[in-house]
Amino acid sequence: MAAKIYYEKNAPLKPLKGKKVAVIGYGSQGHAHSQNLRDSGIKVAVAELKGTDNYKLAKKNGFKPGDIKTAMNGAALIVVTVPDEMQAKVYQTQIKPNLVQGQTLGFCHGFNIHFGYIKPPAGVNVVMIAPKGPGHLVRSEYEKGGGVPCLVAVKKDATSDAKKIALAWANGIGGARAGVIQTTFKEETETDLFGEQVVLCGGLTSLIKAGFETLVKAGYQPEIAYFECMHEVKLIVDLIYQGGMSYMRYSISNTAEYGDLTRGSRIITNKTRAEMKKILGEITSGKFAAEWVREYKDGLKKFNRLYKKDYNHKVEQVGRRLRRMMKWIHAKEV
Repeated sequence: MAAKIYYEKNAPLKPLKGKKVAVIGYGSQGHAHSQNLRDSGIKVAVAELKGTDNYKLAKKNGFKPGDIKTAMNGAALIVVTVPDEMQAKVYQTQIKPNLVQGQTLGFCHGFNIHFGYIKPPAGVNVVMIAPKGPGHLVRSEYEKGGGVPCLVAVKKDATSDAKKIALAWANGIGGARAGVIQTTFKEETETDLFGEQVVLCGGLTSLIKAGFETLVKAGYQPEIAYFECMHEVKLIVDLIYQGGMSYMRYSISNTAEYGDLTRGSRIITNKTRAEMKKILGEITSGKFAAEWVREYKDGLKKFNRLYKKDYNHKVEQVGRRLRRMMKWIHAKEV
């Protein structure tokens, strides 16, 4: 069954015209939503911590950032863009006390709502608009006259027009120009976490490290291993991004394509698929969410230890040196 997709004609701005939108947080998504909504003719109030880099950026972008209570006062839509791990505390201490019936709470990711760390009161709409791209892309595509596809979901419809408000929000940030796909908080949250852990981040970085380590242990130069197992990933990903696996295979050599078709399944085995299924189970049961919330509350000790270990991995050390040779990639070192 094909997904339901909404475009500009299905997502008029009218539900937000003449009304105020409060954006809580001016980070990656917050800065894009704030500026795009404002440029779409919507009144926007930004809430950000005074003195922070994001606060300064909001001022530079022409906003007058203030506290959450002030931003929420009289707002029809409250867009929460602070990081997942901080949302529950911010909600409990600063958002919940200032919520009034009829307002709409908006999220860019369903984590805290789906797993129950945030439980909005009756009489308040709960919706989600999740752009399928980082905030800087949401902003740059809007400025070009386009938009980044978004997901839309409604968890609570207290006013009978929650979906219309959500779609107006999506249109205001440019998402309806590209298409807004209907989903649920459950589907967005669980698939997003799964994709990050198994393919996009966890799976990919582990594959890169394993390939690099295999070549280096076999006696090949680390620099050559870096190029083959990390640097050239972008070349392949860009082709897939443009035209899927078929276009990538069309673009590479026959030798590479044959190696792809005959060896890939030896890397991703039934054992790998079983582990993927296990990870999905940890996500759907809430086990991963509880683990992450606990880790954050405990001071991110495991998080920081694992980050430091990978930061000092040989593939990273070699990469930092080699990237200085390639001025055109505008290396971003942290």
